[in-house]
This record gives sequence, structure tokens and C-alpha cells, in this order.
Amino acid sequence: MSRLSQVVVGLLLISVGYILGASQSFQSTTLHAQQNSGTPTEETEDKIKRGVKQLVEAQLALEQENFMRTATKGLNAFAVSCGGVNAMDDLEAGNGVDPETFAGLYAGLAKPDVAAQLGRDDQGRITYKNKIVRMYPVSRLKKLFATRLKYTGESQDDANSF
Repeated sequence: MSRLSQVVVGLLLISVGYILGASQSFQSTTLHAQQNSGTPTEETEDKIKRGVKQLVEAQLALEQENFMRTATKGLNAFAVSCGGVNAMDDLEAGNGVDPETFAGLYAGLAKPDVAAQLGRDDQGRITYKNKIVRMYPVSRLKKLFATRLKYTGESQDDANSF
């Protein structure tokens, strides 16, 4: 093969490779476990809004009936779904708080009177009146989740199936 034919064949191969690459003929489709558009549908957003409104109303009722005292601003959906918790007494006792209160304290959502008593230890953990704030023990969490079943209509077996 002459030098000119080698150059022509080489340019032809490069051209064919470029055309196939540009047309993405051999590109595999990307598979995703979930393909979200970034936000829930309007119908789902409406359901969320209705659910949150119901939770807020339930929280107010629990507070009026003295089944719930929050240490953070806003809704505590976990506590409401379990029939209420007294996060203020839990903080004072130093025996742990519910997961949503725990997260809210770390997120800076403490009520002003609680925030005044918060600090951090040398490891960066949140303290309340110089006691480390911890989450409830697993045994208490299990009891709360069992109580929640009463309100969801699920049985313990249904809850374990997830």
C-alpha cells in the first residue's frame, strides 16, 4: 500500500469515527433508579400541604391538652404522630429528646428560651444547661413507634414488613 493510500484510509477511519461519535450511535442509555423532575407533582404538593395543615392542627390540640411541649419552632411531625412528647421536660431531665427535636436543635430552630440555654462542648455536641443533648434511647423510640401504629391503623407486622 502506498503512503498516499495509507493517509487516505487513516483519514477515512478518523472521519467515520468522528461521525459515529457525533451521532452518538453507540452511546448506551443512562439508567436511573428514580427519574425525578426535581419537584413533586402539583397533586402531591397539595396532599403534602393538606397533611401538614392537619399535623399543625393536631399539634395545637396536643399542646392544649398538655400532651406536648416543644423545644423547637414549628411543627414536630414525629412527636405529633406518636401522640405527643414533652421535649422541655426531656431536655431538663437530660435523658434524651425525640429525633425531630434533636435535629431541630442542631439546625438552629430552638425556641428563644431554649436557645438561651444551649451551648456546645469541646467536641461540637449541643448541650442544654451544660448537659449533652442526646436522642432518646432505642427502647423509648421503639415504644413511640409502637404508639404511632395506633394512629396509622397499621399492625406491628405491617410496620415490620418495610
